[in-house]
Amino acid sequence: MNERPIRRTPLIRMSDIVLPGQTNNHGTMFGGEVLAMMDRAAAIAAIRFCRQQVVTASTERIDFRTPIHHGDLVDMLAKVIYTGTTSLIVRIDAWAEDPISGERRWCTTGFYSMVSVGIDGRPTAIPRLLVETATEQADWEHGAKIKALISERLKANDAPIPADPLTL
Repeated sequence: MNERPIRRTPLIRMSDIVLPGQTNNHGTMFGGEVLAMMDRAAAIAAIRFCRQQVVTASTERIDFRTPIHHGDLVDMLAKVIYTGTTSLIVRIDAWAEDPISGERRWCTTGFYSMVSVGIDGRPTAIPRLLVETATEQADWEHGAKIKALISERLKANDAPIPADPLTL
């Protein structure tokens, strides 16, 4: 039997500065901009882990705790915390930093489910995550719970496909 390789997860740090076009009329970063940045960080973490292309399958609930202001520096810290056969759970922590004072604020944490895909677009096997420390084990268990919740949601989502109102 061919065993999947085991890999450590790299910690990905993605940084940016908040520009005026990324903010609302309150001078704070649009939530969608934050989510998109988190999605890119999750994809980079997943690709670096499995060395294969990935797509976003789902995200868990994200609550914005602290606003990110125009001119702030933003750091996304992402790492794979759980692996299945073809999917990964990536944790992303968003931090804002005042560029002058250096004060850092935790803004939110998100969990993105990513699926590895081959050139044919179909899910493909990924390496297993190496779990060695108590923190890594706790992260793994949290990721396993998220994976179970996703599976339950998918089973329960038997709603009919809505009619396209633009074609009626």
